[in-house]
Amino acid sequence: MRKKFESGDLISLWRPEATMTKFDGGQVVIVGGSSLFHGAPVLALKAASRLVDMVYFASGEENRDIAEKIKTSLSAFIWIPRDELDEYIKKSDVVLIGPGLMRYVSEKGGHNGQVCDGEGRETKALTERLVSEFPLKKWALDGGSLQVMDDGLIPLGAVVTPNTKEYEMLFRERINWRDFDGVVEKVERQAVKHGCVIALKGVVSVVSDGNSTYLVEGGSPGLSKGGTGDVVAGLTAGLLVKNPPVLAAAAANFLVKKTAEELDSERGEMFNADDLVERVPVVYKRSLMETS
Repeated sequence: MRKKFESGDLISLWRPEATMTKFDGGQVVIVGGSSLFHGAPVLALKAASRLVDMVYFASGEENRDIAEKIKTSLSAFIWIPRDELDEYIKKSDVVLIGPGLMRYVSEKGGHNGQVCDGEGRETKALTERLVSEFPLKKWALDGGSLQVMDDGLIPLGAVVTPNTKEYEMLFRERINWRDFDGVVEKVERQAVKHGCVIALKGVVSVVSDGNSTYLVEGGSPGLSKGGTGDVVAGLTAGLLVKNPPVLAAAAANFLVKKTAEELDSERGEMFNADDLVERVPVVYKRSLMETS
């Protein structure tokens, strides 16, 4: 089944009830950040924190000061040291790994020919250890993790959120957007092969588990800016707590594209990922009201 994702599909998303108590809305662990990319997990964290009861942010010591500064404006997360990560994963509903993690220094030579520095190797080892030790956990895989991990280790039911480059590095096949039907077929085939959901970001994003495929249209040229994919990843992780993986990933892509359209109508392409993550909740509520 292939269909265009529309505002009316948001009605299917889980919504909290008045009788809920603490942590009924779920908990998410975000593993990300590095000495070079410290903004990426922050954007993912802000997005996910709007949807769940608690977010645990696992990053290196170099990002602890940044995390403490964030707390002046966002309190709905707890920074945790990497040596306590496993315990927090055990008690959380979803793990998002990859935003801001270091990857290959050079991408020449294809998936197995990249030049990888120490931090890139650390990302690979950390990602592959965690997905192997916690295969039954709900996973969202993004960013640096997708650029270094072996696709044979993608956990069953995981959601992977690649851009074009990350897709090509992970699955070792080229994407030609001019052959859109071919792109959809590749995504569906890889999703079936790995038993996962692939949310390939593009002008028309393709979200599929191999059986159900959503085509997510819209957006703005402003979505080419750095960090917008981290917002998608954070929303996906937050929605994944209580929703089917295909729906969660498609809704996350749809909300980011719809929000980008609104920002574009106000200021052209002069918006960034920070503007995006702050506006998404407003667009989400308005979209629900328009379809109810």
